[in-house]
Amino acid sequence: MYNRLLCITAILGILFSSLITSSASFASDNELVFLTWSEYIDPEIVTAFEKKYQAKIKMVYFETDDTRDDLLIQTSGKGYDLIMANGPTIAKYQKRDWLTPVTRKQVANIKHIDKKWLQLFEKADGYAVPYFWGTTGIVYRKDLMGEVIDSWRSLFEPKEAQHGKIVMIRSARDTVGMALKMLGFSANSENREEIKKAEQILKAQKPFVKDYSYIALDKSSGLITGDVYLAMAYSGDALVLKELNDNIEYVLPKEGGNIWVDYITVSKRSRNKKLAYEFINFINEPHNALKLAEFVYYATPNKAAEKLLPKDFLSDPVIYPSEKALSKSETYTKTSPRTTRLRNQIFSNIAE
Repeated sequence: MYNRLLCITAILGILFSSLITSSASFASDNELVFLTWSEYIDPEIVTAFEKKYQAKIKMVYFETDDTRDDLLIQTSGKGYDLIMANGPTIAKYQKRDWLTPVTRKQVANIKHIDKKWLQLFEKADGYAVPYFWGTTGIVYRKDLMGEVIDSWRSLFEPKEAQHGKIVMIRSARDTVGMALKMLGFSANSENREEIKKAEQILKAQKPFVKDYSYIALDKSSGLITGDVYLAMAYSGDALVLKELNDNIEYVLPKEGGNIWVDYITVSKRSRNKKLAYEFINFINEPHNALKLAEFVYYATPNKAAEKLLPKDFLSDPVIYPSEKALSKSETYTKTSPRTTRLRNQIFSNIAE
């Protein structure tokens, strides 16, 4: 079921991208096409922007970083105005000439963004504006598991009761990377022997995996129905699911995980760059950034908005892990083409 949905999503995305590209010359001056994750922005904020600027925002959704990259490759970056990108891809997109600069000159509210996140990844400062940050860990049903989870081993080496009850993110970087973390290696390892050890972990795990995709975030989710006991997931999504079932828990494993940052970028081929800049500026107005954070349950890089957030939000360890909890986690860094090909091939052989 998940694979079928993924295929349909990818096909529709490619067809829609082709349609956008072929009709680019007819694009409205007050319209933006935004390539992003689903359920990742408060609809009320979108509506408020559309009303204020008499504009229309069309959303095109992707399910994984890999499918987003595929969509952009299909059109050479054309057909989109705004692109949600993760940290490591910004330099790659800039090198492909897909991005246009985004600085305080165009977006005054960048002044509210913590410099730590602006400067964390190559080419981010000057080409991308941080949107949210969080961690990659394990979400699980504590009532079905019958135990507290604190290690990646629970996911990669599941007990018999969890066989067929696991969902893994459909991403070579995340899946291979977190297998490396379980083994005590860096998620960014270039060591072939270490990567091959991670491959053996993934091969042994494969018979017990229900699907390689991403968990649904509504009542149909396997974690809500009980068809899934545990899954690799992004931190804030666990809190979305917890609203539907109090037995949902999230853990950043003791071996560490991934610290990710999502950025909003402007396509160099956008026909509406001025409106795109206005949108980024609008969502970074402190009160708007506050609403967005409370909607998606992720940590905001907007310092002015952070000051407005309630104490229970700021003290939630899922949203804002302690320094100790983050101490063994890593951000992804650029890997050599040879290592990237090896990881992609390993994941392709396992997930297909």
